[in-house]
Amino acid sequence: MGDILAKILAEKEKEVRVRKERGLFFRPFWDLPRKPLKEALRVPPFAIIAEIKRASPSKGLIAKDFDPLATARAYVAGGASAISCLTDEKFFRGHLEYLAAIREEVPLPILRKDFIIDEIQLEEAKAFGADAVLLIVAALSPKRLRELLAMTYALGLEALVEVHDEEELKLAIEAGAEIIGINNRNLKTFEVSLETSLKLAKKVPKDIVLVSESGIKSSSDLKKLKEAGISAALIGESLMRSQDKAMALKEMLKF
Repeated sequence: MGDILAKILAEKEKEVRVRKERGLFFRPFWDLPRKPLKEALRVPPFAIIAEIKRASPSKGLIAKDFDPLATARAYVAGGASAISCLTDEKFFRGHLEYLAAIREEVPLPILRKDFIIDEIQLEEAKAFGADAVLLIVAALSPKRLRELLAMTYALGLEALVEVHDEEELKLAIEAGAEIIGINNRNLKTFEVSLETSLKLAKKVPKDIVLVSESGIKSSSDLKKLKEAGISAALIGESLMRSQDKAMALKEMLKF
């Protein structure tokens, strides 16, 4: 496990303890019908989960003039199939309130992007309007992955289960993942290679929806992914750095 991931998870354990002590009483979107992510990611010719990300531990501040609602609207206009919203506060400068605000503005499925290690975070996701959550195989034991995935489904949510290599892919499939995200970033070296997605895609059953993550910057990248049987990509940094996010997304989808 990468040092940054270990540091984030240690902080996340503290956050979970505080949340459990305080309780979860604010549930503005708890009874809201969910929008199906898996279905949205199967819409041809290719689906984009456009990410709202203010900063990251490796890149620092990504979006200086950060407006999550304006960004969400631009992504809708650009043809996104779903929205990913970072909610981690300390390392990515996100917030659950961004998620709730976007839910009121956007008709697309919304993924809560965070480091989920406990059931109460799944309840938070539902309470603040998420349709799906991210579960990272590298951050969880196989038993914990199965438990959190079962709880996700019980709450009526979906999960994007993220893997980095063949071993993690096997664990995700065994746990019952229906949507798998292949992260092209090596957790040890932090190098990014699209070949990770192209290689692992060959080992995934056809009924599982595949999403490629990290390092996707052009329509030619999307073309390679589609040819490999991947139906969607999660794109954050390249879109967040663009001055005209709607146009940037439209241009990427021209292939």
